[in-house]
Amino acid sequence: MKSYLKHYIDGTWVESDGGKRHEVIDPATEQPCTEITIGTPADVDKAVAAARRAFESWSQSTVEERAALLERIIEEYKARIPDLAQAISQEMGAPIGFATAAQVPAGLGHFISTLKALKDFQFEERLGRARVVHEPLGVVAMITPWNWPLNQITAKVAPALAAGDTMVLKPSEESPGCAAILAEILDKAGVPAGVFNLVNGDGPGVGAALSSHPDVDMVSFTGSTRAGIAIAQAAAATVKRVHQELGGKAANLVLEGADLAAVLPPTVQGVLANSGQSCIAPTRLLVHASQVADATQIVKTMMEATQVGDPSVMGAHIGPVVNKAQFEKIQGLIQSAIDEGATLVTGGTGRPDGRNAGYFIKPTLFTDVTPDMRIAQEETFGPVATITAYETQDEAIRIANGTPYGLSATISGDPAAAAKVAPKLRAGLVTINTWGPDGNAPFGGYKQSGNGRENGKYGLTDFMEVKTVVGEPA
Repeated sequence: MKSYLKHYIDGTWVESDGGKRHEVIDPATEQPCTEITIGTPADVDKAVAAARRAFESWSQSTVEERAALLERIIEEYKARIPDLAQAISQEMGAPIGFATAAQVPAGLGHFISTLKALKDFQFEERLGRARVVHEPLGVVAMITPWNWPLNQITAKVAPALAAGDTMVLKPSEESPGCAAILAEILDKAGVPAGVFNLVNGDGPGVGAALSSHPDVDMVSFTGSTRAGIAIAQAAAATVKRVHQELGGKAANLVLEGADLAAVLPPTVQGVLANSGQSCIAPTRLLVHASQVADATQIVKTMMEATQVGDPSVMGAHIGPVVNKAQFEKIQGLIQSAIDEGATLVTGGTGRPDGRNAGYFIKPTLFTDVTPDMRIAQEETFGPVATITAYETQDEAIRIANGTPYGLSATISGDPAAAAKVAPKLRAGLVTINTWGPDGNAPFGGYKQSGNGRENGKYGLTDFMEVKTVVGEPA
């Protein structure tokens, strides 16, 4: 069992002040694989105080110093790729091949794109008599999820370092190992003491203490809309900035007449990758009534061809979902679709054949799904796709926009026709014949999918303050 019982505060690993031991469960075996300490508000106070002290000097560092630090981090990160992949695979169930090829590189990509953005960033401009400058924001609290753990951590840590901020990270207690390894990477790269701090914990304890802390200037959170609302409420009393990337329920609007065999495989893959545990997974296929039968056959074939297997073994299979609570939630949504009258095409409740342990989900497809069903409105976070028929494009657009979420949307079909539909979709990311984001372009949501943006220069901007100076001598 891996052991990370200490927090990283002020440049050193320290014992918790009153915390309790917590076991992380391997979702493939349902056995403990890692131990951490769930921190306390006292730990948060120490970490925030360290970050506040460090801000005085780090905020005055030069762009060249920050760029050099990012370059060192990139090299140290590359050296730890196998360790990072192993931690992610064991703790949240991503197959080791996927963890190595996608999960860990996604985190590295944020340091690379942020370094480029930093070198190109215009920190000041003249507007009439005024000089407008971008300056470090302060102490940033970062609360991150388990599904793409390094991706979401580094999407915050990289721009905060580049902006001149200091930070306290609370990673998910479901996948904390990669965060501890990242702390080792940052330490070895020479991040000054107090600039980066890591306190393990849960949402009601450490998360709430960070959100309400008077010496925290900003909370950057990625996770569920429910948790995001609680964080915003906790932060309101101190009027700190709240930056959130929340839930999603992405539609895959398949244009009438689309070449289904060509356009569906790359977009439906987004439902299967990472066992469906992606906030931008395009799970709601909206298909013209004339093509529903053909689309159903193509997606059914994909689902049934997808193997479910041991995440420690190399291969193209998918692994389990992260924990028992997620397993039971997905099972409940699958059953709700059956109860509400959807047609189960393949998959369904229970574990795949041959699996009597682990949180494995059958790749599942439903047709005859109506927009009012739970499975069409609630984020599933598993390898489950639904097909809803439409008669007109306007109807399809209304259905696509008809959830509380607006993180992403996918359009499958002729790219020129899709480009005309894209402005009508209320989502922060619209992809055409693919489902993934561009790491250099802004990422974030509309509606209850959050506010603020990450990635590249837009992420860098969101971790800075803007000051106007008027009356300076020419």
